[in-house]
Amino acid sequence: MRFARIGGMRDAGLVAALAALAALLAAACIDKDDAKKMIEALQSSVAPDSLPVMLNPQLPFKYPPELYARRIQGNVTLRIHIDSAGHITPESTTVAETSGYPPLDSAAVDGARALQFRPAFAKGAPLAISVLFPVYFRHPEAPPLAGDTVLKPRN
Repeated sequence: MRFARIGGMRDAGLVAALAALAALLAAACIDKDDAKKMIEALQSSVAPDSLPVMLNPQLPFKYPPELYARRIQGNVTLRIHIDSAGHITPESTTVAETSGYPPLDSAAVDGARALQFRPAFAKGAPLAISVLFPVYFRHPEAPPLAGDTVLKPRN
């Protein structure tokens, strides 16, 4: 499984890291087969050339009515796995950072099942990848949360 990274290692940095790991493994007298598996795992974790792009025309997340009525807002960060066809693997979706409100967290996980993506690509081939995906629940009549940017319309 690969995880998206912004500003990941470049090829030269990866080669240097692999060489250092190989030297460390040799010095530590780790089994040759185990060392080979570790190096292969590092080589397969090269950052993709392009990240996935969401294709949904509208977000599929439904605000829980009881929380909407009370103007409760929150942010949920999901870890989602996007396969090489751009589909979400539902059983792999987890809450990486909770909103503090279980109904918001559940609504985010439920909505994630309907997400569609153009997959990530590496070296011209589609790539399965796991990413962190933020979901924001905002009520139009509630004040902004800390960290929200409020844009004023131009006159």
